[in-house]
Amino acid sequence: MHSPLSPHTPEPRLGRPRRRAVTLAAALSLLAGLSVTAVTSTAAHAVDPQGRRQAEFAAAAQEFGVPLPVLEAVSYYETRWEAHAGQENAEAGYGPMNLTDLTTKELDADGLSTLSPRYADLLKAPAEHTAPAAAALLGTDAATVQSDEAQNIRGGAALLAQYARGYGRGELPRTVDGWYAAAARYSQATEDKVAQTFADGVWDTMRSGQTRTTQDGQQITLAPVPGLHPNREDVTKLGLKDVTPPKSDQKPECPPSLDCDVIPGAYTLLDPNNLTDYGSHDLADRPHDLQIRYITLHTTDETYDGTLDLFRDPTYAAGAHYVVRSSDGHVTQMIPTKDIAWDSGNRSFYQHSIGIEQEAWATHGAAWFSEDLYRSTASLVKYLAAKYDIPLDRAHILGHDNVPGTTESGVATQHWDPGPGWDWEHFFDLLGAPIHPTAAPGSPVVAIKPGFAHNPQTTTYCDDVQGYKQFPGPYRSFDCPVTSTDAPSSFVPLYTAPSTTAALLSDPYLHKDGSPGTDAMNDWGDKAPTGEQYVVADRRPGWTAIWFGGQEAWFQDSAAHPATVPQQALRIVPKPGRTSIPVYTTAYPEASVYPPDFVAFEGGTPPRPQTARAKYTIPAGQSYVAAGPAVNTDSYYAINYDGSAPYDQHDFVGQTKVYEIVYNHRMAFVNAADVDLVK
Repeated sequence: MHSPLSPHTPEPRLGRPRRRAVTLAAALSLLAGLSVTAVTSTAAHAVDPQGRRQAEFAAAAQEFGVPLPVLEAVSYYETRWEAHAGQENAEAGYGPMNLTDLTTKELDADGLSTLSPRYADLLKAPAEHTAPAAAALLGTDAATVQSDEAQNIRGGAALLAQYARGYGRGELPRTVDGWYAAAARYSQATEDKVAQTFADGVWDTMRSGQTRTTQDGQQITLAPVPGLHPNREDVTKLGLKDVTPPKSDQKPECPPSLDCDVIPGAYTLLDPNNLTDYGSHDLADRPHDLQIRYITLHTTDETYDGTLDLFRDPTYAAGAHYVVRSSDGHVTQMIPTKDIAWDSGNRSFYQHSIGIEQEAWATHGAAWFSEDLYRSTASLVKYLAAKYDIPLDRAHILGHDNVPGTTESGVATQHWDPGPGWDWEHFFDLLGAPIHPTAAPGSPVVAIKPGFAHNPQTTTYCDDVQGYKQFPGPYRSFDCPVTSTDAPSSFVPLYTAPSTTAALLSDPYLHKDGSPGTDAMNDWGDKAPTGEQYVVADRRPGWTAIWFGGQEAWFQDSAAHPATVPQQALRIVPKPGRTSIPVYTTAYPEASVYPPDFVAFEGGTPPRPQTARAKYTIPAGQSYVAAGPAVNTDSYYAINYDGSAPYDQHDFVGQTKVYEIVYNHRMAFVNAADVDLVK
């Protein structure tokens, strides 16, 4: 993204945007990030007997007359059958049925002012108090249906039965398809399309069936249900709003299964006397004028409404193609995919990328990522990847944390969202591209796959409010440090030797004094992320070493507790005779490609020279995975608001070819002339 203080200079995304007043639908989802709650790992307590939760579903279904597939599919679609040990799920929900209970304590802890018009609305919103409603049907209290999983399942079944009778003149439906309206009502949506999308997902779950082992060891199976043909118009029984999207000449670029609208982001000239001063994206004609290679996932660190507000503010000078709402998975497109959003602070990536912002706080980890958000983002990514022929792998489906900084100072300050709480394994399962073995055991290349639910890691973070100062207001702040203890995580910690008592790996840009790495969430230099591919450097009993950022990095990896799967991949090695080769975090073309009149317009020197990172190299003997064939360096220039500058909205393509590689936690480039490619 661009800094408003220096238009058209790629800069890292601002730390945390200002908070704005939010609508009820957006504010409902604030609560999932109220605190970083400790999640107990399965290793820390006795695993529950397998089949207990399945039996609880069966008993509740029989007691309340709900078809068992409907009850199980609703629960799967809400929480994937997780109980979370009675702790809060996403969106202030509890238990396998995601029953909600919002209190003033939670609102106050989140910093939402009592002066906000949303404060009182939230406290009385039925969607945020389904736990008390379910408890009333059971003759118990909200605390019981929150903490007791059997009562939670009974409460969800009771609500479904109540909804079904309400639409059936006091009678329960006689067929599974007859429960469509009740399932749609269970979503607590306020818009008919959102409720319909939820019910469609439940029915798709029943059609396909599911089998899963939960974090606490419960194996649950939902057998496929054949012959389902619900009347989707039953959603009209709910009497919800039929929302008309804001007027726009654009139609959302979305799969038909998603609830999408278009709210255009800012493309505004800020200073009539300076045609270069505009926000928040560049006009282009992708993929005709340059290739779309990546999809980059972010977290907003702001509410959904607040994010839309910021991206419509041209002085914010940042944007994204899409924003996904956590509460229900609703998708808003803000920039056409043909144009270039200023989203990741590195032009070599964002000019070739589609950016998706997800309503969440990276520091709050898994608590913020609702199943609706996972499913909507996955549907959108799958659609876009097919449309633009983007490989469904971790070298092309990136997090902001995988995009490197562009300058010596920018390497350390580049963002690290979506963070360790984003479940890449689950996400790629939803994409239909699971992270799985593609080579025989003992392969020299591995992909990181520790098993999110069974990979508890402790991480800390101290909030830096500097990012708010440019956009002041009632920003969010945390007591330091925020600690996520034994929480499911999407990385493995890296050590300097095969021992947990050895120092954690140290990135030279994050630890300029050479101090060891830390467990800080944003200390990405000692964390190998799930799905990324690395070349094996060594193996010891219970340990694997990989080449990572020019160093040998060790992590725990055993047959009993595997953290990797073997992979086939192209890899690069320095050419013979080279003691080391340079590493680049951009792929800008050589100076000779810029015509003299363009250079004169830019002030007499070719812009954006390709510069190797001073502290990164690849020594002889090391090897790294290449994302694909070598590509030409290039840089797209959009200079004036009206496209009137010399060579405006033009991609300068160099003769130099580079390989994109998985270098450390982040991607990087090496010149093809410096390396050999190894199959």
